[in-house]
Amino acid sequence: MTIALNRVEDRISEVVATLKAQGIKQVRFEFSDLHGVSRSKLVPIDAVEGFSRQGLNFYGGMMGLDTGSQIVAETKLHEEMNYRDGVLIPDFDTLMPIPWLDGHARVICDYEWKQGDVMASYPRYVYKRVLQKAAEMGFDVMMGIELEFYLLDGKTRQPVFSGVHCFNTLRNQYVPIIDELLNHLLECGIDLIDHGCEYGPGQMEINYGPAVGMKAADKAFMFKQIVKEVCQRAGYLATFMSRPFSDQTGCGSHVHVCLLDKDSDRNIFLDLDDTNGLSATAKSFIQGILHYGDSIMPLIAPTPNCYRRYLPPTFVSIYRGWGIQDRTGMVRVKASHDENTHIEMRAASSISNPYLSAAATVAAGLLGIQHDMELQPPIEGKGLYGDRNLPQLPQTLDAALTAMGTNTELTELLGEEFVRVFTAVKQAELNRCKAHVTDWEKNEYMEIY
Repeated sequence: MTIALNRVEDRISEVVATLKAQGIKQVRFEFSDLHGVSRSKLVPIDAVEGFSRQGLNFYGGMMGLDTGSQIVAETKLHEEMNYRDGVLIPDFDTLMPIPWLDGHARVICDYEWKQGDVMASYPRYVYKRVLQKAAEMGFDVMMGIELEFYLLDGKTRQPVFSGVHCFNTLRNQYVPIIDELLNHLLECGIDLIDHGCEYGPGQMEINYGPAVGMKAADKAFMFKQIVKEVCQRAGYLATFMSRPFSDQTGCGSHVHVCLLDKDSDRNIFLDLDDTNGLSATAKSFIQGILHYGDSIMPLIAPTPNCYRRYLPPTFVSIYRGWGIQDRTGMVRVKASHDENTHIEMRAASSISNPYLSAAATVAAGLLGIQHDMELQPPIEGKGLYGDRNLPQLPQTLDAALTAMGTNTELTELLGEEFVRVFTAVKQAELNRCKAHVTDWEKNEYMEIY
């Protein structure tokens, strides 16, 4: 089943008629919370038109909940707002079937206080702000987001296979759920490129094509939800947690991006007169990411667990460096000397919200262009953890939040209200984390001391 209709007010009746003709009985009105988790309400088909025109009421404080869905008072989105509702406005460009639920479809929604009154802390809106800034500078953003995850047994929460089997053919389709998942992704319109097991036991990576503008982040958001939902229904747990096992590699989210000329669709990053085929704009974009790397860390590594991902064994660097086809830096440059030339920002964790990791990457790059930043020399030498004369990324969420909070340029671009709400939520999570006594502490100290 294919669903492809635009979000246009005078076409809502046509959308609903098409859905009915396709046998759709229920439509999931879906959106991303602050953490990239899907939240939704299910709407019977006969009610879809009314809610599409008026908006579907939904508690307005959702962006003020932490990862445990606990209310964070400091966000000022709860009691201060009298616990008021917002509304969900469906974006029918994102409409897709739910093939494992007969007669169901889903649509990503904009989340507003009321129609036309945007919710500044909504991640999709934050990325929209950044895309608008890019458009003002004459650019469209082409992006693809890779997302690694672990496939675990739903009861034991252990990997479906053990050992390290990077791209081992016998592990790529180790259990039937993998084939089922790939088929459902295709049925949902996710344009798969390749699939294979990753480095860790039970670790997977399924890649799909890039897209321009909001479609790239929407695709990543839906991809994560589809993977988790399909696997859960089959008795498995798919986790995008940054470092679920202390003795195994973490899960990264690699953000591939280039800028296109808005008028010609030409890849702005390509310059065949340059030795590496990189334009001056591309170099400034890369330097922007490196320069603002510490400030964007809370958005690309948003939990305390994320910072365990930068410890061995892993394939991610703690350095704000770059290189041509170099996996040891924050930015890996895919210098193909053709229209496929782009950069890969490798520091993000899979647990990060795709809208926010996209916003952070592009915002930092645009600031680099605005300031005409000169690209620093590439990484030299070997190894991820050697003695390098390069600035390091923050090693804790505390330090990362401090860096973001003092960066006025980034705050202005992302929105002051968003940064305030995001910081309050993350600080509340940190406070809960610090107050928790871990099993390691009990095992280490309780008996001996």
